[in-house]
Amino acid sequence: MSQNKPAGVTYQKTEPGYFEKRTLKRSAGVWGIWGLGVAAVISGEFSGWNLGMSTAGFGGMAIAVVIVVVMYFTMLFSIGEMSAALPHTGGAYSFARAAMGPWGGFVTGLAETIEYVVTTAVVVYFAADYANGALAAFFNFQLPAWIMWIILYVIFLAVNALGAAIGFRLAIIVSFISLAILAVFVIVAFSTGTFHVDKLWDVKPTAGNSTFLPGGFLPVLAAIPFAMWFFLGIEELPLAAEETKNPQKDIPKAGIIALVTLLVAAVVIFIVNTGVIGAKEIGPSGQPLLDGFALMVPKSLTGLLAIFALIGLLASLQGIMYAYGRNLYSLSRAGYYPKWLSITGKRQTPVLALVVGAVLGVLLLIFVDATGGSAGTAGATALNIAIWGAVVSYIMQMISFVILRKKFPNAKRPYKSPTGIAGAVIAGIIALVIFVAFLFNPGYQIAIAAIAGVYVIGLILFALISRKRLVLSPEEEFALSKGLHGDPQVEGYDAMEGEVFPDKKE
Repeated sequence: MSQNKPAGVTYQKTEPGYFEKRTLKRSAGVWGIWGLGVAAVISGEFSGWNLGMSTAGFGGMAIAVVIVVVMYFTMLFSIGEMSAALPHTGGAYSFARAAMGPWGGFVTGLAETIEYVVTTAVVVYFAADYANGALAAFFNFQLPAWIMWIILYVIFLAVNALGAAIGFRLAIIVSFISLAILAVFVIVAFSTGTFHVDKLWDVKPTAGNSTFLPGGFLPVLAAIPFAMWFFLGIEELPLAAEETKNPQKDIPKAGIIALVTLLVAAVVIFIVNTGVIGAKEIGPSGQPLLDGFALMVPKSLTGLLAIFALIGLLASLQGIMYAYGRNLYSLSRAGYYPKWLSITGKRQTPVLALVVGAVLGVLLLIFVDATGGSAGTAGATALNIAIWGAVVSYIMQMISFVILRKKFPNAKRPYKSPTGIAGAVIAGIIALVIFVAFLFNPGYQIAIAAIAGVYVIGLILFALISRKRLVLSPEEEFALSKGLHGDPQVEGYDAMEGEVFPDKKE
């Protein structure tokens, strides 16, 4: 087998039919991508964001939300530019691979794997809580948590296995339904007079602090990861590049529309949900939207409302499961992970990658539930693992943006970030501050230890095995050609094999 060894890695020829066994179908337009982005994130408006409220208070959380909004807008502008220039499924791994070589690509891709696999698990965790709430209301019984987790994973594995076209349409539908449920919550809150401004400030300040910042400024840093839950996952859209009809235009445009949609929903729910329950009481809640509904409507409707609230989490389960499936697909297609993970079935969906991610998610939930103490603590621990993986990915992507602007000046950029390098630097600095804040927060040590362990194992395996078995996937070809081989839809999926392996038979 002929091999080539640039950048300390070895590329291998693909066997006949390699890419044909790993095909994706282009079926999404702007609104399909918008639906995917909103669906992946919308559960953040239903639960998770509130866990930082008890110590930071409403004012502290408000500051955290503003910081996070600045980071996500400047970051998404940068990601939009890179996704238009690199229209293939790799996403963050692809950006970092082109900018920082195979090691940078692997470190970033692994961070996104952690983010999306664990985020899916967190959504399952909270969704199971809502689902059991509905069962208790209607049938007066609940399932063991681990059984509910498996049920949710199996259902959405089946949905994702039906193919991307169905998935995109479903994402649009559940996004609109979820937004409608949030709108109903707001209408009911004001029409029943349940919303009270004074409830926003009911966290008792510690000595020397104010009602606005009841715990001082340090809890703001601890609250930022929870504020990120309002938007976490919106950066997954580049993973849909090879399933989008016009990725160079549709992904950047849909990303901004989706982020604005989520911003409006986040601000409204942040204020109204807190004003219904109270900042003090909402902090430890595992289901804040449902708890808010319970204060406003007759108890007989609790089960129905639990189902409504569950829809938002199920929407995110669909969207974020898509993300880890494509992340595992792209990294395995290029050889960083076992190649069999990237094989697609008759419906052109990476079913094996989806199944493996689900198994890892269930195992993580069982471990976290067994070691995390109370339900709120266990959920927060899993959430923080997802957040820290995301932050590592964000830092690496913003570094990649700056490098690619200078390293590949001739690459086609159909969309350019309006905030340019300055915006990427701002987003990167905010992500770095969050990264450092994690290191000095004792409550996040389990999350840090878990990710560190995954990285140690991953880097060892990459050094000893994977780097010697890479494949010229579209992401790798873009990097090796300095951005000139950019679009696999136009150039094919083995455009450079004749250059890297001169003896390859056509």
